[in-house]
Amino acid sequence: MDTTADPEQAPDRLADREGRVPTAPSPDPHRSLPWPGLALAVGVAAVAVLLQHAVAGLSPLLLAVLAGAVLSNTRAVPASLGPGLQVASRRLLRAGIVLLGLQLSLGDIAALGGGTIAVVVAVVVLGITGTLALGRWLRVPPALRLLIATGFSICGAAAVAAMEDTADADEEEVATAVGMVVLFGTVMIAVVPAVTGLWGLGPQTAGLVAGASIHEVAQVVAAAGVIGSGALKVAVVTKLGRVLMLAPVILVVGSLRRRGTARDAATRPPLLPFFVVGFLAAVVLRSTVQLEPALLTGAATLQTLLLAAAMFALGCGVRFDKVRDMGARPLVLGTLSTVWVLGVACAGVALTR
Repeated sequence: MDTTADPEQAPDRLADREGRVPTAPSPDPHRSLPWPGLALAVGVAAVAVLLQHAVAGLSPLLLAVLAGAVLSNTRAVPASLGPGLQVASRRLLRAGIVLLGLQLSLGDIAALGGGTIAVVVAVVVLGITGTLALGRWLRVPPALRLLIATGFSICGAAAVAAMEDTADADEEEVATAVGMVVLFGTVMIAVVPAVTGLWGLGPQTAGLVAGASIHEVAQVVAAAGVIGSGALKVAVVTKLGRVLMLAPVILVVGSLRRRGTARDAATRPPLLPFFVVGFLAAVVLRSTVQLEPALLTGAATLQTLLLAAAMFALGCGVRFDKVRDMGARPLVLGTLSTVWVLGVACAGVALTR
């Protein structure tokens, strides 16, 4: 008797006694569609942007990330939202970072002067290296300490998310770093005006300290509002100078990590992600072409909307129980990094006054 199975008849062997062939369950089409999660993220972002226009000083990015964190910690996020939230946290974020480049003019950065530019570079370089050294001493996982160092030294949650692939970080580490940017950056809104006030600095010099030390652009704007008139422009331009450092930092870190994983080309992190190239192209465009004010205003609004949607999606990954499970070391590192970056900024301002 020939027992060789005919490949074309193989499915018949799975038939039950009544002659029915079982089939795999059909996937739920709604679980793989990104639209529900995207619609929620963009909707929350739109509300946050509207609230910013209604109430001066509110940050739509902070509102969005807090809304996401509240949602994820008070009820289970439906699985149907997952694909859309993932698209928001990655693709919308990267598009927002590209548009962020249109806020940067190399002429405005150069107008700060050599001393201020030196302070910006020192804050980023010493902030990152110092935080990495502290994180190693505290035995914080390598990817998490790199995310914290980048976020606290450059531009907050956007820098954390931009460094995610290069750092080879998991979702919990990204969520933890974003949560700490929100926590410590919000604290800095009150700390920096108090420190500069006790120091007796004028509004412009105090704005320089704010721009050189606070994590998020929106947090810098809020702190400059507390400091007073005259602080806002220098604070924002100084902060955008730090944002400009995002590209070279990712390039350097990516190069070092590629060298460390040279034996396995498949696992090498990107040397310079495509969206960072887009960010640099936007900076060059803004610096070399006279763009219409209406275009810049529209791009800024769209950039805020995209980043707020991404922040909501990232906030949905902030689970306080998981952050707690990581222990106190990341919080200690966040505290020390904040103090360190502020100290470098104050020392740089003192040396260049």
